[in-house]
Parts: sequence; C-alpha cells; structure tokens
Amino acid sequence: MPRPRSEAARQSVLEAMRAAVVAGTYEAVTIEGLAETAGVAKQTIYRWWPSKAAILGEALLEGDLPGADPAVAMSDDIRADLHAWFSAMSAGLAKPEGVALARALIAVTATDHELGLALNERLAAPIREWVAERIARGQSAGEIRADVDADAIADQLIAMASYAALIGQPLSAERVEETVTRLLRGIAR
Repeated sequence: MPRPRSEAARQSVLEAMRAAVVAGTYEAVTIEGLAETAGVAKQTIYRWWPSKAAILGEALLEGDLPGADPAVAMSDDIRADLHAWFSAMSAGLAKPEGVALARALIAVTATDHELGLALNERLAAPIREWVAERIARGQSAGEIRADVDADAIADQLIAMASYAALIGQPLSAERVEETVTRLLRGIAR
C-alpha cells in the first residue's frame, strides 16, 4: 500500500512546476529537475503523478494562472471596453509565461482530457463572466441585440487570444481594432 502524500512535499512539487511555467520552461521540465527543485525524491513524484502534464494540471488547478484574467474596468463605451479587454488579454498571453501556459494547456489536454477540460474551464470562467456582464450592460443600454449569446462571444475572444498566445505573438492594435469592429457590427442593435 503506497504511503500517503506529504502535503508539504506535494506543495513543493506543485510550486516547482508553477515556477517552471512562469519561467517559460515547461518543455524543458524533467521529473529529476522538479524533484531537485522541490527537495523530494523522484520516486515520490513518480508514485504520485503519471506524467509531468499531470503535475502541471494539478499545479495550475490549485494555483494562479499567469495572464489569464486581465482586470479591465467597464465604462459606458462597449467599443472601448472590448478593445481594452482584448488588448490586455493579448498582451498578457503574449508574455513568456502566457505562451508557456497556452502550450502547457495543450500538453495537459492531449494527455488527460478531463484535466484539460477542467483547466480550460477555470481559465475561461472569468472571461465568460466579464463578457456576460458587458454584453448584459450593452443590452440594457440598447446597444446590443437581445438575442446575442454572450458565451458564443466569449468563445470567439478566447479562441483569438489563445491562438495569439500559442504562436507567441500579441495581436496588433490594428488586428484588435478590426476584431472589435467586426464583432460589434455583428451584435449591435
């Protein structure tokens, strides 16, 4: 019967993984390196997790997701709000830790579908909430059609920001402006 996990050792391993992701080095992470950084035996890690992707998934579910939730205040100008949010999201995910996070999420999803879904939902939840609130405000103000599906809009924003992170290139100001213009053209009242 395997020994129960030491919570201190588990937290050390998870923190070592989070530090590696923030440093943008997920691809270079090894079990041996994590064990050394965490101060545990590599057998401990192998006993508790089936892969480095599983460690990453657990570390991200329990810790901060770098660049995942830009704080953008809402104003009375939906165009300005969408532009500010999209610009902040793109800039945050274009940083090395954002690129590493996007690529690591793909690795986790490829090896553990359920964990990948949980991580993606955790990442998407604050975005969906922000978009839902902003769309609702626009609908109340008569700017946005009543039949607009906020989740569909959030999916589009998430997809574009994720793609930018995946390729490691922030969206240009022109691309953000064009995206916001076309989005508003489609949902405006």
